[in-house]
This record gives sequence, C-alpha cells and structure tokens, in this order.
Amino acid sequence: MTERALASLRHATPKPYWLDAEGPAPAFTRQVGELRCDLVIVGGGFTGLWTALLARQRNPQQRIVLIEAQACGGAASGRNGGFCAPSISHGVSNAMKRWPDEAQTLIRLGRQNLDELQRDLERFGLAVEFEREGKLNVATTPWQIEGLRALQQKYQRFGIDCRYLEGEALREYLDSPGYSAGLFEPNYALLNPAKMARELRRVCLEQGIELYEHSPVTRLTELADGLRLETAYGEVHARRLALATNVFTTLLPSLKSKVIPIYDYALTTQPLTQEQLRSLGWTGRYGIADSGNQFHYWRKTADNRVLWGGYDAIYPFASRLDEGLTQRPETFVRLAEQFLATFPQLGEIQFSHAWGGIIDSSARTTLFTGSAARGRIAYALGFTGQGVSASRFAAATMLDLLAGEQTERTALRMLSRAPVAFPPEPIRYTAVSLAQRGLEREDQTGRRNLLLRTMDAFGVGFDS
Repeated sequence: MTERALASLRHATPKPYWLDAEGPAPAFTRQVGELRCDLVIVGGGFTGLWTALLARQRNPQQRIVLIEAQACGGAASGRNGGFCAPSISHGVSNAMKRWPDEAQTLIRLGRQNLDELQRDLERFGLAVEFEREGKLNVATTPWQIEGLRALQQKYQRFGIDCRYLEGEALREYLDSPGYSAGLFEPNYALLNPAKMARELRRVCLEQGIELYEHSPVTRLTELADGLRLETAYGEVHARRLALATNVFTTLLPSLKSKVIPIYDYALTTQPLTQEQLRSLGWTGRYGIADSGNQFHYWRKTADNRVLWGGYDAIYPFASRLDEGLTQRPETFVRLAEQFLATFPQLGEIQFSHAWGGIIDSSARTTLFTGSAARGRIAYALGFTGQGVSASRFAAATMLDLLAGEQTERTALRMLSRAPVAFPPEPIRYTAVSLAQRGLEREDQTGRRNLLLRTMDAFGVGFDS
C-alpha cells in the first residue's frame, strides 16, 4: 500500500488546491504614510473581511480600513475544506456538553447565522460555489455507531432534520468497505474558500473600504484619543480596532496562551469521471466526515476532484509558526494510504495537490471574543477548524462589542468567557501529546482514559 500511495503523490503540487486554482492574487496596495480612520481591522481572512463588510452596512459614512500582513485569504481562510456548518459551537454535542444552559440558543443562532450568510452571498452577488447539499457523518466501530445514534437523538431533540443510515441505505450515499453506518444532515453547506475570500475582498473594495495588503502591523499603541498601528511603511490612527488575526496574536500578547497552532493537512485528487463517482455510490454534492477523534473529511470540488483531509493534527513545540511545516510528507503518504484503503475501487488514482494550514485551536474547541483597551479593541479567535461560517458570527459580535451594545451575541457565555489557557512549554507539548495519544487510543478501544475524563470534567478539550 505504501508503494501505491507514494506513486499516487508523484505529481502532487505542494500548494493549496484552492489558491492554486484561483491563480495569482489580485493587484494590491500597501499601507504607506499616515492615515486616520474610524475603524481599522487587522487581518484579511474570513473574520476580518466579514467584519469590514458588516461594519459598512452598519456605518455607511465611516472610514473603514483593513490591513493584512500578506494577501487576503492566503492563510487559513484559503486552505480549509470549505465546510460551512450551521453551528457556532463546534456542533450540537459540544454545545450540550460545555454550555447546557444555553445550548438551545447556541444551536438556534448557529442555524440562523448560516441562513444569514447565504442571504449575504445572494445580496452581494458573491460567486463562491455555495452548495447547501448536506453532510454525511459515517462510522466504523460499534462505539462510533453508538455515537451516531446518540447524535441522532440530540438532533431530534432540537428539531434538526437528519436520517440514520445502514446497509443499502448507506450505500446509496457512500459505498466504501470502511463504513457501516451513517447519519445524514441536509442542512449543511460547502463552498470554495479561496473564492469566498476573494469575493469578500472584491465587495469590500466596492463598498469603499480601504484595503491594504502585504502591510504587517509591527506595533500597537494605545493613545489618549484612540490607537496607533505602525506598519513597515507608515502608521494608522484609529478610534476602534477589530483584531482578526487567527493564531497570530503578537499585537495582543495576553491572548498568546489562549490558542495554539494545529497543523492540518489535505490532498486533492485529479478530477474524477462520473463513472468513478458512481462506483463510490457518491453522486450527491454533500460533504462527508468520519466519526473518529482522528477524523477525515472529504468533499467534491466544482470540477469533481475529491478533497481528502484531516486525521493528523500536528502541534509543533513552542507553538512554532512556520510555513515550512505546512508540507509534511509523512502525513501526505498516510492520507494517501487511508484514501486508497477507503476507496479501493478507484484503482490508480493520482493526487493533484498536497498542502497544510494552521488551525487556531482553543482548549474548548470553539471561538471566543473579547475586548481590550477600554473597549476600543475587540478580538475573535479560537475557531478550532470551524470558522468558515462562524467567522461571520464572530465579526458581528466584535462590532457589537466595539459599539458598546448589549446583544444576544455578547451575552453568550461561550463567547464572553475566555477558554482555559494552555500551560507553558514544555508542559504544553507534553500535555497535547498525551491528549492526542489518549484520543487515538479511544478510537481503537472506545474508552476514554483518565486524562481525557479529567479534561472533560474541567471543560477542557482538544480537537481540530
């Protein structure tokens, strides 16, 4: 199998498929000289771009500036699987486990957020290959099947449409020897993340938002009348700041221990023929994920490639941030082996792209928000791999905080209470490694060890 996996990677381009397919980034403008504005947003991924666009709708006359250190959408926002969930809480189970008293609200707001996101796509004419065709969760072991049954009951409790599948019913959705049960939820979407970032960027410019790229902010200073942000070629004076920098927390060091970088990896195949897709029993446009702690996710692109990602979740010692770590041959080989074992009917399939990206993981697997500098700064981070849709909700929450408004969003304990901080090194690396081993062991046996049960008791988790 390893020899076959190696052969399948022979021509895999070491770039994110989405970004490579979109071609070179649009022409950009650097921030130079001195400027003043009402609101400055740092970070040009989904969260920052949504913040800029929603801020313009609230404040048509304000001067709004967005500053990005590289190219908009070039980091996590342009590298993920494009799974657009009807959730802001990393799923129903996580909401019920960590915030049982507000789970109903979290679930309702998550579904509402996806509806509003779709309306915004239509309102602004964002061509992002949005497909609201559902998601299939599949299981292999008896304990995973039991987990799907439990999830079905939770969905039914909250009025979420779903269908449990086994045998021939499952094969109508997916024909693979690796899975014996599934749970299909129709209210789930997919999109092209690189198109999403570029389209948001385009509309922001059309809305009169000043957008500066390749302009890393090197220093943030609080002044009596606002904030000063220094860049390599100039500075920005602003009344308010929205910080949307994912795991890059240098401008607000107090956040550094609240998130860690987890490197996630993916492959895409060459385009599949209709005959190949029929051989998989996968004729719909829905996404799929398996039920392990070390899980895979997969979906079709617009040209019928299969994106296959997940499983390895790599934490580098000392939270190292390094583009070089997004290429990890041993992980790509493992993913290729697992793909070939899952779909033996595809024969000599070839992968076209192999890449990685950084997930900003919090210790409770959900985003959180907050404010600093006497309410002049708002931030949102910790999406833990679930930010495609939740980034829009986070953007709206940051704008509420900056406006000093008490809303249903700002009242959520999930958002307003910071997660447990990760310990310093080397304890951090050891703790994450032990947790990962425990999760791997649970996948093999169905039993959580003492460490994982203790983490559960303190509301601490590890996921991607």
